[in-house]
Amino acid sequence: MMKKISYIPRTSLWAKTFAAALLTVCLMASTVYGAAPETEGKGKAAELNAENATAFLDKFFASEAAKPQYVGASIVVVKDGKVIAQKGYGVTDKDKGAAVDPASTVFRIASVSKTFTAAAAMQLIEQGKINLKDDFLKYVPDLKVENPFNTPVTIEQLLTHTTGFEIRDPNQEDFHFDFDKLVSIEDYVRANLPPVIRKPGSSYMYDNFGSLLLGLVVEKASGVPFESYMAQNIFKPLGMKNSGFKLEGTLKEHLATGYDATGKRIEPYALTPTIMPHGGMLATAEDVGKFMIAFLNGGAIESSRILANKTVEQMEVYQSSIHPLLPNTTYGFEAPFQIPGAGSSSKIITKAGDLPDFSSYLFLIPEQNTGVFLTYNQQGALHHLFYPQFIQTFFPQYAAPAVLPDYKASSSDQLEKFAGYYADLRIRSIVSNLKTDKADLLISDVFIGPRKLHQVDTNLFVDELTKQFTGFKLDENGNVLYMKEPYLNPLGYASKGAKAAGFTDVTKENAFAEQILTLQSLGYFANDGGQAFQPERQVTRGEYVKFILETSNLKGSKTTELAFSDLADHPSAAFVQAAYELGMVKGSGSGKFEPDRVITRQEAAVMLWRLLSAQYPAELFANVKLEGKTDAWAIPAVKMMIALGIHGPEVKLSANGSADYQSRKALNQQEQAAILFALLTQPTDQIVATLSKGAAESAAPAA
Repeated sequence: MMKKISYIPRTSLWAKTFAAALLTVCLMASTVYGAAPETEGKGKAAELNAENATAFLDKFFASEAAKPQYVGASIVVVKDGKVIAQKGYGVTDKDKGAAVDPASTVFRIASVSKTFTAAAAMQLIEQGKINLKDDFLKYVPDLKVENPFNTPVTIEQLLTHTTGFEIRDPNQEDFHFDFDKLVSIEDYVRANLPPVIRKPGSSYMYDNFGSLLLGLVVEKASGVPFESYMAQNIFKPLGMKNSGFKLEGTLKEHLATGYDATGKRIEPYALTPTIMPHGGMLATAEDVGKFMIAFLNGGAIESSRILANKTVEQMEVYQSSIHPLLPNTTYGFEAPFQIPGAGSSSKIITKAGDLPDFSSYLFLIPEQNTGVFLTYNQQGALHHLFYPQFIQTFFPQYAAPAVLPDYKASSSDQLEKFAGYYADLRIRSIVSNLKTDKADLLISDVFIGPRKLHQVDTNLFVDELTKQFTGFKLDENGNVLYMKEPYLNPLGYASKGAKAAGFTDVTKENAFAEQILTLQSLGYFANDGGQAFQPERQVTRGEYVKFILETSNLKGSKTTELAFSDLADHPSAAFVQAAYELGMVKGSGSGKFEPDRVITRQEAAVMLWRLLSAQYPAELFANVKLEGKTDAWAIPAVKMMIALGIHGPEVKLSANGSADYQSRKALNQQEQAAILFALLTQPTDQIVATLSKGAAESAAPAA
């Protein structure tokens, strides 16, 4: 949503700012869910009325925790068919200082658009123009989809993010400033259609492209352009006069200025396709409030009806879950953020949305006839703070600790089936490592580091620190297929790595065997036991750049004006150019990159350092002691790589704490594999936090 997941990976416009995060698997940093903050009066419900809602909002948005998370925010709270609170906080633009008006200030609501697209599809299902069980190709019959399974992708699977498609998030160039550029939904789909790589219906993965296809189906089944259908059948009957999918006219005039997570201004941009059913909707909080009232009222508001009551009831029901405490999606909604000890309540349906410059959150509690929509013009975690505090204040029953049956935790041997490496289905560079630890599991990733998971049900574990739940999907034989965890990407599953087939020239005695075979099990290398790996083969500069970017989910640049004169027609040209645009490599149009020259280990270190140094300041690594020979220009980079552990077993610490990085030596394939393995698994944020704490303590005056 991102990735909730965040909605999409960052575009080239902001890529340099976020490159370090990308390459250390931070594409989904904004989706890391921490523990819900404590709130006053926890366990005792306050009545949700106009007075209490307004007081709560005023206090929340004035809090020291919330203020850094927004520039301008707009919110509407509805209950029992009425708006009980509708307010704006902050400003639409830091320079102009105009106050946010929930009735007129327009926001990009990002992936909350998907809920409206789903409502349109459900209208057509009511009319018999679409069937939930239909193959979506019925509506675009000349579209060719690579699908090796004897199971079609259905409309229902588009609605529930269970298509099995290979990930197709928007491309970098889909964000641009050419407002005259027009690309239709259908043309974009034809140019970017992904293959099906998992059996449709078998797994949950947040799927932007699936929602884009749903918009195309709405267009085809209705016979009118998607944006026209939405205007006539959703916005007009609800009186949503300040909503649409085209950034033009009053919508453009009243659009709030967007800011990234650091508070940096982002100029207005256009999108491709021009109309984005999966994330391009513009709206005011007041307009979304009208939709919530209608939905909670069985699909009608005053004399206008957009959905039948039966359809609304369908859209409120979760269609899949990995565990009852961890539901996935309904037709158009997704599970709420976890509340520690409570999990994600199936009584609440939500939709979150994040762009590089806007974030939104819509949540409905049908049995309380209550809905809330929050939107703000700074990409960030404000909605993560807001939701649990609102629930704990007004509806603490949904935050109460889950009642679990008595369960005898498995033995260490029985837990072994959960052990292994897991890669996120949407962004495979998000990797978790699970090991057994007596009667518990120990899980670790690059963001949070290690923490214990205690088993509380057959496939459910609780984090001992935060009381958040992690669930697993097992097959009929009890084998583990997928994991769903609350921190890195709760909007999808992580797949357990397959058993590595090995390579003909990598023995168990090879010092790099763990790194190489783990990457093979996760799909970075072909899982074919008959192939050779060539662990000692030296890597060229072009190969290294291509390897690092591809395995970080980054694509080659489409720029034709290359930064180096010797890249024309070279297989790594697009990736080297992308690396140049990211700041990973330096050069000019007249200079050469020498893509076929063997890369030294210190050159490889410098390329990563250029990306990571913005995130991790060099002074933290000043005390790292080096042995051997390292050129002066590479010393800061080599120190960082040693401190963060971004290397393989070839680098060892001496008794005095120094290390020889073998800087001038050529990088070979097994060492390159070790670098990627470290980027995927080393808890670098935790290492840096420890170093920072040590530096602060050293600098503090003696008591």
